[in-house]
Amino acid sequence: MSWKSEWEKLLLIVGVFLAFFYLPVGSQRFDNAIMEALYLAKWYAREHVLLCLIPAFFIAGAIAVFISQASVMKYLGARANKILAYGVASVSGTILAVCSCTVLPLFAGIYRMGAGLGPATAFLYSGPAINVLAIAMTARVLGPELGIARAVGAILFSVVIGILMHLIFIKEETEKSLAQVAMPEEEVKRPLWQNALYFAAMVGILVFANWGKPDETTGLWVAIYSAKWIVTSLFALALGVMLVRWFAVAWWKVVATALPVAGLALAFPHQPLIAFAAATIGLSIFTSTDKGENGEWFASSWGFAKQIMPLLLFGVLVAGLLLGRVGNEGLIPSEWVAHAVGGNSLAANFFASFAGAFMYFATLTEVPILQGLIGNGMGKGPALALLLAGPALSLPNMLVIRSVLGTKKTVVFVSLVIVMATISGILFGAFFA
Repeated sequence: MSWKSEWEKLLLIVGVFLAFFYLPVGSQRFDNAIMEALYLAKWYAREHVLLCLIPAFFIAGAIAVFISQASVMKYLGARANKILAYGVASVSGTILAVCSCTVLPLFAGIYRMGAGLGPATAFLYSGPAINVLAIAMTARVLGPELGIARAVGAILFSVVIGILMHLIFIKEETEKSLAQVAMPEEEVKRPLWQNALYFAAMVGILVFANWGKPDETTGLWVAIYSAKWIVTSLFALALGVMLVRWFAVAWWKVVATALPVAGLALAFPHQPLIAFAAATIGLSIFTSTDKGENGEWFASSWGFAKQIMPLLLFGVLVAGLLLGRVGNEGLIPSEWVAHAVGGNSLAANFFASFAGAFMYFATLTEVPILQGLIGNGMGKGPALALLLAGPALSLPNMLVIRSVLGTKKTVVFVSLVIVMATISGILFGAFFA
């Protein structure tokens, strides 16, 4: 018997006992923080899991199965053309209107398929950071200078962070590059244009199913929002046709799924989640029972879900416990945050970057949060720092990144985002003082 290990067990038991013994149950702030954690988890489950994460899991699984490793390495691998690789990765957010959690399955998919660390982390940052609608909303609500600074800063950040990650871990990247040289070319099962349309259909479903309601009552964004489920349905129909024509799915399986979904959509026109959930279940059933590559697609998607979902749920609970939801407080009082980000000091910019990195922002929610903070005295520099660090990172996001990259690379990535956001905030605040 090792007395050291027994003492460690005893200390753990004593620590857990003391934590429960002194648990501040009955304290208004603590009880409210517990409820905020549960409210945030409930909101996250309703608004993000079905519409955001599940489509993202299917896309990530499809990347692993239907895109050859040679193709990923050609465009995003350690030996890929750097201008092309970083160019593609840095503007991905203009297509994917996703939050810091939804981008994770896609990031994990391309990284495991052989993408270089630099392009992969550039994609990881840019996915949620460069959102056209969010940038437009930032410019309209918070001012054009913040909107432009956010757009330019996010694109530059993604490239610089990717390059720095590559240089910091250059030894590992060199070894990966040498290993990729020896890999043989894989047989291509279908033309590139077919794969491109297939992924475009899934990305279309992801983007339009999550299209947020704009504040204005007229204009292009309103027109798109009013037709979002029609457009989503058209993308789903196109995906079904492709699965039958190009992926050898039996036509009757697609029809057997489509008919109940259409019936539910007509029966519950104001509750589109019911039809969307039925479509997801149908797709899961007929892909999981396939013994070919479609079965591999479901298995790969399920693998990403098993790895990512528990970590995200735990992270959302902790974020809700500490910071609460928009307009509600957790354990940390909101006035502390408002006081800490006033002015344009190094401390204010660093705190805005650090707090933003750990907070969870759903797509577009960072704008009203910042509007409230600016109204309470937040400086322009810290506002930009939070905009550059917040949407791209969150505590749930970090937990998943660690499971993919490991602790060391995750710490470096998060630190780079926080430091660069801090510096950008100081420069922006000084320029617009």
